[in-house]
Amino acid sequence: MKYHVYGIGNALVDIVAEAGDDFFEKNKVERGLMTLADKERQQQLLQALGTNQSNLCGGGSAANTAVALSQLGGRAFYSCLVAKDEWGKFFLDDLSANGVETNLQWENCIRGDTGRCLVMVSPDAQRTMCTFLGVSSWLSKNLLDENALKNSEWIYAEGYLVASPTGLETIKEARRLARRHQAKTALTFSDVSMVKYFSSQMKEAVGAGVDLLFCNEEECLLFTEKNSLAEALEEMKKQAKQFCVTRGNKGALLCDGERFTDIDAFPVQALDSNGAGDMFAGAFLFGLTAGKTFEEAGRLASLASSRVVTQYGPRLSTDVMRELLAKSNSFLRP
Repeated sequence: MKYHVYGIGNALVDIVAEAGDDFFEKNKVERGLMTLADKERQQQLLQALGTNQSNLCGGGSAANTAVALSQLGGRAFYSCLVAKDEWGKFFLDDLSANGVETNLQWENCIRGDTGRCLVMVSPDAQRTMCTFLGVSSWLSKNLLDENALKNSEWIYAEGYLVASPTGLETIKEARRLARRHQAKTALTFSDVSMVKYFSSQMKEAVGAGVDLLFCNEEECLLFTEKNSLAEALEEMKKQAKQFCVTRGNKGALLCDGERFTDIDAFPVQALDSNGAGDMFAGAFLFGLTAGKTFEEAGRLASLASSRVVTQYGPRLSTDVMRELLAKSNSFLRP
């Protein structure tokens, strides 16, 4: 296979800013969730924060995952949509610098606004996001590259796409093509807001079951409509052949289709939880495609996600990622 993972998702440039505890109520922002907004609303919040736009980094849930996998040594392709503006060039240059191939060339991009995500980090390290999708809201199945897809081991889609009718159709078409070309399918819920406000669409995205599903504990409970994690995990077996449930500083629970495995967290001082789930998925998929066991992949993913929360922003440098991979070799096997 030419690619280990074919990612599909929004193309966003992240603007990371610190926000005090009183900021959210004062500015009527639902704390801890991702909220879609227009460009004017996002700009209002930027002004209220008193921040400039200098703290930029490449973003987008599935893009973060593709970059993490690539930095560890995997091969990734990413289908997305940006505009021919400075933000779009920043995003595509960032993908290229991290070794991720894409369906786009900036010179041929459409007019409009590239999507941006304002990431507001509170003192407890929780991230609250206000996202202006821009042209990402026009992502459609026509942007899928079937040749790249059929040469990929995994197809990975982000749950944020279910907020758009064309995004949901893109997930479903990618799943259909994956079956045709015998690729495995993976999906992340991305954010509790997607499960909370787009429940029926998310169930369509999951469909008759995916090969691998990523979510956190809150998303798992909400999606399964269960009151206890034990009940939710049993219900999840009906939704995905395999799944990973991240639990913050409690680590993660993995199900390989036959048995559950607890993965410990690595104790750290968290500054920003943004991108932790994306990093977990990227490192986990790298582990699987590199021939590691389910548990070994989970331990590597836990190590990488614990490191990314110690800084602001959803990504680490390639050098740091390679250091983590080398370090992991000493303890991956129990």
